[in-house]
Amino acid sequence: MDYKAIQALVKNDMEAVDHLIQQRLQSDVVLVNQLSTYIINSGGKRLRPMLALLMARACGYKGERHVDIAAIVEFIHTATLLHDDVVDESDMRRGKDTANNVWGNQAAVLVGDFLYSRSFEMMIDVNEMRVMEIMASTTNIIAEGEVLQLLNVHNADTDEARYLDVIYSKTAKLFEAACQLGAVLSGLSTEEENAVAAYGTHLGTAFQLVDDILDYSADSEEMGKNVGDDLAEGKPTLPLIYSLRKSEENNETKDAALIRQAIEEGGLEYIDAVMQIIKKTKALEYAQAVAVKETELANEALSLLPEGEYKVALVELAKLSVSRTT
Repeated sequence: MDYKAIQALVKNDMEAVDHLIQQRLQSDVVLVNQLSTYIINSGGKRLRPMLALLMARACGYKGERHVDIAAIVEFIHTATLLHDDVVDESDMRRGKDTANNVWGNQAAVLVGDFLYSRSFEMMIDVNEMRVMEIMASTTNIIAEGEVLQLLNVHNADTDEARYLDVIYSKTAKLFEAACQLGAVLSGLSTEEENAVAAYGTHLGTAFQLVDDILDYSADSEEMGKNVGDDLAEGKPTLPLIYSLRKSEENNETKDAALIRQAIEEGGLEYIDAVMQIIKKTKALEYAQAVAVKETELANEALSLLPEGEYKVALVELAKLSVSRTT
């Protein structure tokens, strides 16, 4: 089952999600309409809402509230993108100018706040306290992840465990919530709910790991952002962390010193030399192996779900997440 076949499974549901998103984006403030519509329609994969839809159906849900859940998840994700781009001073995302680059940082932050608050209005409509509990916790953990990542920037002593903590908070937590909410709507047991959540955690971790790999290997036009952005911002992601660790273990003191300097200073002055060290230490291969292990753990977590086309789609989605090039 390829990605198009997976999309086809939830085509009608996704159309309903898109309709709801357009409906709930409306505001009396013109700039809110312009900016939120720009970012929502900027060509994202819609992976998180699709996960919510697939998981709800895989768990046996027959109602329509999963459409609301999927839209809520996408609103929260979009809000985090707006805030991320301001913090990172990014000027390109998905091959387009970032919203902050077009309208300025103040507008981007405030519209991000609007999307957060609108998503909580929509949670009230779902009228399920467990949904509110999960999403309130999720947004709080995402915010903590943003702060933790900020503390890691330009910190060459960031280790793999701390990096994975950031990934969990910033990325995997929302994947986890999108999946967990499907189980909640379906009224599954606590054990089943935890298993479904674990699938989302591992998939989200793998997805972010691949993003970090692509930052050092993808074509910028294909990726839709500038290659080397993480290095330019002084972000110690797994390829850099592993390269530094291996260089130190192998007593390659010049290589280790160069990576430390690249992280601490940021910028692209060292990109060519860093890329050579990443290649020498096989850091991308290591990160890819970690990502593959995460997808295997994700699919193991689905063992409690009944067999069916939606479960097959989730298994294949995990496999596709580590073979993508964008």
